[in-house]
Amino acid sequence: MRIDETHRKWFIGSVIGLAVALVVYIPYSRSSPQGATGGSVMGLVYGSVGSAFMLFAGLLGLRKKFPIWRIGRAQAWMRGHLWLGFLAFPIILLHGGFHFGGALTTTLMWLFIIVFVSGIFGAILQHYMPRLTTERIPMETIYEQIERVRAQLMEEAAKLVEEAVDALAGNLEKATAEERACSASAGTMGGLTVASGLQVDEEAAVELRGFFTREIQPFLQHVGSRGPALSDPGRAEALFRQLRVLLPGNVRSTVDDLENVCEEKRQLDQQRRYHTVLHGWLLVHIPISYALLLLGAVHAVIALRY
Repeated sequence: MRIDETHRKWFIGSVIGLAVALVVYIPYSRSSPQGATGGSVMGLVYGSVGSAFMLFAGLLGLRKKFPIWRIGRAQAWMRGHLWLGFLAFPIILLHGGFHFGGALTTTLMWLFIIVFVSGIFGAILQHYMPRLTTERIPMETIYEQIERVRAQLMEEAAKLVEEAVDALAGNLEKATAEERACSASAGTMGGLTVASGLQVDEEAAVELRGFFTREIQPFLQHVGSRGPALSDPGRAEALFRQLRVLLPGNVRSTVDDLENVCEEKRQLDQQRRYHTVLHGWLLVHIPISYALLLLGAVHAVIALRY
């Protein structure tokens, strides 16, 4: 609630600031013989205010890079970056009288448009993506720990398979000579195949180990959400359902545990993908923002000097 109230105050303040700028701009543009221009007194005022807002928004990067600087709270800087950066765009438009001008100012305005649009896009993502991540990824972990958790899942799956295979092998070792003889003589009876419990255990151990090597291990080792068959929830469910049919009932709990391990790996992959979407826009927003500030400084020097 407190965050929503603060954003509401910033929104109201931005609307009031923009309204004041428009109220001043209308008589100024009508009274100027050549209309509103960036080189007039009012044009320079708008340009200075807009540039100051842009500069403040750009300083957020330094504030994040040096968090030990106790110059205001990080949340306050973020809100100021969002709302003053948003307000800077129409102020700069008023500065130039809604004209792009020459090559340099045209380049500046197109860069500003990209920064403005990407900033709005990023703000929308940062508002909705965390909530979406919480809803769709109940096993969410710290992003920096994803690789470590993936390695732990790999170890857990390997251990589950080895324990199940050892249990099945133990059944074979404990078999009496009579049971082994019955197992060896198992064949067909009345046209039907007859398999002993020992044969079932031996085949189950081979099948389980083969499934782990063929499906589970490549999936858990694969970094990303596409590739092995188990990356698709529907195909994974079908494969594990088939595996349960092939294995005896005493190891089906192991199959359930392995399926849960694969589900957690899929959620890690989904979290990685969401993180890429949530932060990918910064690859456009940040470098173009700094290019905008640099060219804006060049524009200001040229305008004031010449």
